[in-house]
Amino acid sequence: MTKMDQSDYVNTILTQLTESYRRSRKDDGTNVINRRTALKPEKLYRAYRQNDGDPMEIEALNEAAKQCAEAGFIRYVMPNYSNEIDTIYLVDAQIETIEAYLKEHYGYRSKHERMNSVWAVVHRYEGKSPAADELCRELRNSLEHNRVPANAEQKEDILRALVFIENNDVPLYLREVSQMVYGTTKYFEEKTCDAVCRKLRAHYQRPCGHDEMLSEILEDFQIYPEQQRICLKGGITIQKGGQRIAIGAFSGGIEFAADELADIEAIHVHAQRFITVENKTAYYRCTGKDAVFFYLGGYANRTQRDFLKRVYLDHPQLSFCHFGDIDAGGFYIHDNLCALTGIPFMLWHMSVQELQDPRFAGCLLPLTTQDRRRLNKLAQHAVYHDTVTYMLERGVKLEQEIVSYHLYKTDRFGHASE
Repeated sequence: MTKMDQSDYVNTILTQLTESYRRSRKDDGTNVINRRTALKPEKLYRAYRQNDGDPMEIEALNEAAKQCAEAGFIRYVMPNYSNEIDTIYLVDAQIETIEAYLKEHYGYRSKHERMNSVWAVVHRYEGKSPAADELCRELRNSLEHNRVPANAEQKEDILRALVFIENNDVPLYLREVSQMVYGTTKYFEEKTCDAVCRKLRAHYQRPCGHDEMLSEILEDFQIYPEQQRICLKGGITIQKGGQRIAIGAFSGGIEFAADELADIEAIHVHAQRFITVENKTAYYRCTGKDAVFFYLGGYANRTQRDFLKRVYLDHPQLSFCHFGDIDAGGFYIHDNLCALTGIPFMLWHMSVQELQDPRFAGCLLPLTTQDRRRLNKLAQHAVYHDTVTYMLERGVKLEQEIVSYHLYKTDRFGHASE
């Protein structure tokens, strides 16, 4: 833990007391109990009262409190014959002076300033588009009740995207939208997409169905994640324009644009298994005519799901399998795939056996805290229980590329029924 000096503690003491005051009923004049705004030193330094507390850290905190008291910002109680502060109290009458001090010395933005910033955002975007206008009303309601809206700093970014999307009238890709709105190609996907999509669904009363993903509502506004393409290889024939195209004749498979899917007249599978593959490198290694290999690239999009459901409808007797990373992400992709297509995909080479294989021992990766959190939820499902339990006990996960390499090297893809 990084040590704090006296200046750091001055900033922290005054900021925490100020924020506490501004959140209280004192700030809007509705307080009926004259309760003092207080702060315990152990809230600032956990080991403040402990025998193993760092004397230098404790001294820095005490000196900071003394500096604040001498400036008239706070008062504190220190029992006789003790060098430990019991409680620090804000001098309420100094609240605006304290905020000015924090702004000058630490760049602090007061509640008043933050509320004014949000008001400016409301005035800038209200009336610009339906969902954006609804969000502006929500912000206005918070401000009129003397509250800074939660995550206020992000609200303008969300509004910028809503106004652009709702007024869009040409086909665009997701990253084009991001660059047009924010000036960079990945910001929308990484920062605001989920919040924007939730607001669009709420406003247009379009709850996320069991067979779709949150972001698919963007397609209603002609915005697409990328040019949708179908990639597959193996024992499958497609009939289009009266011609039969044998995919197996192409060792690397084929890919075609999603908008051609409607022109496909028939799909014939000449294999025992249909296997979806999570990652591109693993897909490259997949070969053999005893199976069909279908590249996903992560969570299946609507086009991929439509194709898979069509294959399943025409060939319900096939064994449908999923081949992906042996980690939380790989299992969640499988779970999502089954849920959104209604197809009972089995896991293929995603088991304890692969995790125990000595050839892969050097490629096992340690689990992160987030991995464990996600895996613990999956452990409740029978299909994942044994593998996930093993992963949690040993703290390991495995990416699929090394597995696909050895399957290719030993010609196991030629026996996809294994």
